[in-house]
Amino acid sequence: MSDFDAVFHRLPWLRAAGTPERLAGLTNLNYRIGEYVLRIPGAGTSEYISRTDEEVAARSAAIAGVNAEVLYFDASDGLMVTRFINGGVTMTPERFRADPGAIRRAGRAMHRLHTEAKPFANEYRVFDVIDEYKALLLSKSSPMPDGFDAVQAEAELGRAALLANPVPVAPCHCDPLCENFLDTGETMYLIDYEYAGNNDPMWDLGDFSVEAGFGPEHDAVLLDAYFEGPHPAADAARMVIHKANCDLVWSLWGIIQHVNGNPVDDFWAYGVGRFERCKQLMESDDFKRALAILGG
Repeated sequence: MSDFDAVFHRLPWLRAAGTPERLAGLTNLNYRIGEYVLRIPGAGTSEYISRTDEEVAARSAAIAGVNAEVLYFDASDGLMVTRFINGGVTMTPERFRADPGAIRRAGRAMHRLHTEAKPFANEYRVFDVIDEYKALLLSKSSPMPDGFDAVQAEAELGRAALLANPVPVAPCHCDPLCENFLDTGETMYLIDYEYAGNNDPMWDLGDFSVEAGFGPEHDAVLLDAYFEGPHPAADAARMVIHKANCDLVWSLWGIIQHVNGNPVDDFWAYGVGRFERCKQLMESDDFKRALAILGG
C-alpha cells in the first residue's frame, strides 16, 4: 500500500479533492490536493516533536487567524490536513528585505499570535535548550569554535539580564523561518507549529530578524509594526539578546550534527558560521546597550 493509499483509506473524502502536487518541505512530505494541504510527517520526526503539543498550537493559531485552518490532525503520528491558502506566496529573506509592507504584515501576524491565540500546551525554554546542547557536546568531547568561552561568558550576561527582567510568556511560533510565512499581499500567515510553545514574544521577533538577515532599518520597521508605533526600550533590548541566543542555539545544534556524522551538509561550517554571527553581535554596541537597558 502506498503512502497515498494509506492516507486515503483514513481520509476517503480527500481522494476526490484533486491530484497531489508536491510542495516544499525539509523533513516532512507536503502536498497540495485541490483546496487542501496534506502533511505526511517525516520518518522519525515524532521522536523529537510532540504532535500533541503541535496540534494544540496549530489549532490555536488557526483560530486566531494566523495559521491555515486545520481540518484534520492525528496526534498519534502527526498526519495533518489544512486548508490551502489561495494567493499565498512563500516568503524568503530576499522578498522580506525588499518589501517593508511584508515586514509590517509579518509583525502584525506575530502580534496577533502572541495576543489572540489561546495558550499553547508547552513552553519553549531557550536556556534549557542551550544547556542541554552544551552538556551533550561536552559528553562527546566535541571541538568548539575559537572564542567559544568568551561568547559563553557574554551569553551568561544576557541570560542574567533576561532572567532579572521576566515577562509573561505568550503563544509563540519559536521557529519563524521566512519560508514559514505565506503572504497574500493583504494577510500574512505563519505556518508549521512543530516547535511552537509559550515563550517570550521577543524571541519570535529576534529569531525572525536573524533568519531574514535584517539590518537596523528592517528591525525598525518590524518593531514599529508589531507595537503599532514607538516600542518600549526593554522589548527592543530583549529582541537583541534573543537574536544572539538564536544564533547560539543553532550553532550548537549544527556542531551536534557534525559530531554525530550527519552527512546531509557541512554542519561544522554551518555551526561556526552561526557562532561567528553570534560573536559579532555580542561584541557590538547594540548588545552592550541591550544589557545596560535591562540592567545587565
